[in-house]
Amino acid sequence: MNTEQDPRSDHFLYKEIRAELQTLPFGRVMCTRFPPEPNGYLHIGSAYAIHTNYRMAQRFNGTFHLRFDDTNPLKEDIRYVQAIIEDMKWLGYDPESHIYYGSDYSETIYDAAVQLIRKGKAYVCDLTPEEMKLHRGTLTEPGTDSPYRNRSIEENLALFRKMKEGEFPASSKVLRAKIDMKSPNMTLRDPVLYRILYAEHYRTGTEWCIFPMYDFAHPIQDAIEGITYSLCSIEFKEHRPLYEWVLNELETPEPPRQREFGRLSLTGVVTSKRFLRQLVEGGYVDGWDDPRLPTLRGLRRRGYTPESIQSFVEEVGNIRAHSTVDISLLDQLLRQDLKAKTVSVMAVLQPLKVVITNYPEGETELLSLENNSENGALGTREVPFSSTIYIEREDFMEHPVKGFHRLMPQGEVRLKGAYFIRCEEVIKDPVSGEVTELRCTYDPLTKSGSGFEGRKVKGTIHWVSASHAVEADIHLYERLLLDDKLPEGDNWAEVLNPNSRVIVSKALIEPYIETAAPEQKFQFFRHGYFAVDTRLTTDHQLVFNRIVPLKDSWNKR
Repeated sequence: MNTEQDPRSDHFLYKEIRAELQTLPFGRVMCTRFPPEPNGYLHIGSAYAIHTNYRMAQRFNGTFHLRFDDTNPLKEDIRYVQAIIEDMKWLGYDPESHIYYGSDYSETIYDAAVQLIRKGKAYVCDLTPEEMKLHRGTLTEPGTDSPYRNRSIEENLALFRKMKEGEFPASSKVLRAKIDMKSPNMTLRDPVLYRILYAEHYRTGTEWCIFPMYDFAHPIQDAIEGITYSLCSIEFKEHRPLYEWVLNELETPEPPRQREFGRLSLTGVVTSKRFLRQLVEGGYVDGWDDPRLPTLRGLRRRGYTPESIQSFVEEVGNIRAHSTVDISLLDQLLRQDLKAKTVSVMAVLQPLKVVITNYPEGETELLSLENNSENGALGTREVPFSSTIYIEREDFMEHPVKGFHRLMPQGEVRLKGAYFIRCEEVIKDPVSGEVTELRCTYDPLTKSGSGFEGRKVKGTIHWVSASHAVEADIHLYERLLLDDKLPEGDNWAEVLNPNSRVIVSKALIEPYIETAAPEQKFQFFRHGYFAVDTRLTTDHQLVFNRIVPLKDSWNKR
């Protein structure tokens, strides 16, 4: 790959790595990794991190690893492992055979801890978590040494071996690095390297009862795999000195280098794993794949495409700090992706009955409509037309306001792909006064596609044949958060948009969609882009999620 011609080569991270590689710091090919904890599902921020590591490896003709940081059996589960692999492949960042597990390196990491103890760089500490917090100091005050800091190497080796053999209660002892309790970087104030946990690990079972902390395991795992660059989000910058300390004390040849990039957030959505868990476990949403969530499972179920997400993270580029990007950029790229891919069909969400009195009763006519006005390769379809149809209720106004160009009493409109109709009579409910039916006539000389060059009308509306329409439920989605504000505590009710999901039951859609498959996407004329819901659709009921309207409407409210 000719990276010099890459239009994204001016990104700060690329330039920094390119400059370092020119000094030939590694005797191996570029290798990056994405190290998720298997305790939840990936989200849009994860996609940004995956993309950064994956593309950087590509740009320097290297390899990309997926490595599970599975060092906490209390929260991890094989279902998350499977979901992460599936989501990454769907997204287009397939690690192929390069899938690894931190737990597979348990013996090597343990040996590394023993090596630090032998060097006098680690010790077993009996302080409780509360006592350790008090000893740690503050940002303005130095920490104080643990009373166990000066244990002999022999005593520390014996105690650490007993920790491994399960001779102490959970959380009663930890192994700590011996660095500097007065360091201005609090990460270096004798951080914990190992803790005791009695829990069955999804991969190693009960073989281990001590587990390494991420900051200790991560650099060792990188070194084992031959990672050259550990690219991580900006909050890990203060952890970089510890990353380098571990590798230096272990005398790692050609050690990996940690480099940081900005963390990505989007307006109107929640990307914090902690907050996502509150939403799911509190019942505010319908699970991790709720289409209102920015999890990859939620985005996929709603109908977002892998290509649009890839384009989005590429458009954002490498950012230096925590940045918030308006989700309308993602929606815009999604529209661009779907515009030439989807078949446009007619769907009536709020049906109003129309009887065409001069059309032969009981007769059905098949009209040919193009599937996509911008992509002729998608061909055409046949749409049935009959004497009784349904139109959108909002497409009729008994007392039209200025500028209304759709159907009105004694007014005329074009039915999309069909004929001109004229409203002759309005039928109302005698009690409520609600309009229940329109009696119209059609002009057979105005058939679309017949070469008719006669009179014109200003309005074109969509419709479905009453006897051929397919019923479906429609879920209309808007942003989950009202004003991008997170709650104080867990009072989510105050910040959630009550209209984040509106369900329209028994919408009527032309029969073309009757055999639609899960995840199949369509453009509904004037309503936006929709996808078949993967969870709610059954053999007897179609459910569509609106992926995105045809235009961004949120900022106009």
